[in-house]
Amino acid sequence: MDYRIIPVTAFAQNCTLLWCEDTKQAAVVDPGGDLDAILAGAARAGVTIEKILLTHGHIDHAGGTAELARRLGVPIEGPQREEEFWIAQLPQQAGMFGFPGTCEAFTPDRWLDDGDKVTVGKLTLDVLFTPGHTPGHIVFFHAPSKLAIVGDVLFAGSIGRTDFPRGDYDTLIRSIRSKLWPLGDNVEFIPGHGPMSTFGEERRSNPFVADRV
Repeated sequence: MDYRIIPVTAFAQNCTLLWCEDTKQAAVVDPGGDLDAILAGAARAGVTIEKILLTHGHIDHAGGTAELARRLGVPIEGPQREEEFWIAQLPQQAGMFGFPGTCEAFTPDRWLDDGDKVTVGKLTLDVLFTPGHTPGHIVFFHAPSKLAIVGDVLFAGSIGRTDFPRGDYDTLIRSIRSKLWPLGDNVEFIPGHGPMSTFGEERRSNPFVADRV
């Protein structure tokens, strides 16, 4: 597997373009906006986008999804069904945060849940249900690469906010400790914002979820 992180929107959200090196088939994870930059990244990498994957329904992660799916004629997979209410509110979120253009609500072609798997070319990604930041948040994990795409669950030195509707702090902490830590300290992760880190580093030093906390 190979990947590129493409920061998008005024929130500098880490959209991830990942692909199978054998087939050059790719997925876009969390296309919040700036679709021309995403498509340019795919062209530079010489890959064909075959699907869109979503960790959750906040606008900086999902705002460009409907338009990108329509442009490319590709399916949308994820997040978990509890995100339906956030996705339905994308037009209102756009107005609230001043997003350019029209952010449309949509229905994913496939809702995902804990234990599901998604394919990209010859790659297989595991799906982990990780609520707390939002009620239907999921994480994608590629075990052979020891790489997780965690959306807004965990950041380098921090965790996701839980003050949005249906967020819950205790649930988020439980998701991190019960779903992410067992994957291994040497797993690298791409957060929704900011630099990459490893689960081991966060267990050592993150003031919210370190083992000593």
